[in-house]
Amino acid sequence: MISIQLAESDLKILGCFPVMSQLRPHIEQGKFIEQVRYQMKEGYQIAFLELDEQAVAVAGFRISTCLALGKFLYIDDLVVDELKRSQGYGKQLFQWLIEYARNHGCEHLSLDSGVQRFAAHRFYLTERMSITSHHFGIQL
Repeated sequence: MISIQLAESDLKILGCFPVMSQLRPHIEQGKFIEQVRYQMKEGYQIAFLELDEQAVAVAGFRISTCLALGKFLYIDDLVVDELKRSQGYGKQLFQWLIEYARNHGCEHLSLDSGVQRFAAHRFYLTERMSITSHHFGIQL
């Protein structure tokens, strides 16, 4: 059975680690719950699509407000288990995020994606997202 829910307990957060680590391999399992709990203090949440009691798609996100966009939902992390891709799970979770944003009064949904993530870009464009800016950064 498929369900989408927020990971609120430590057990559910840890259950998202195997999928999240495919996108964020630098995060250590032993520090994952602590890091997520810290980010939750700043509004971060994890939603996950569960299939047969196992997370197969995970999204880390936050709701914020800025002058450029108004109230928006920002997706920090979005990943489907590499063995479960192209089966519609990413689409289901993405649509859930859109509805969540609408239900929480957001005017916009956005994310950044590494320039090398071509398959992800195809997915975002298929989901009617637009490339609206360039993101610049500097390592400090």
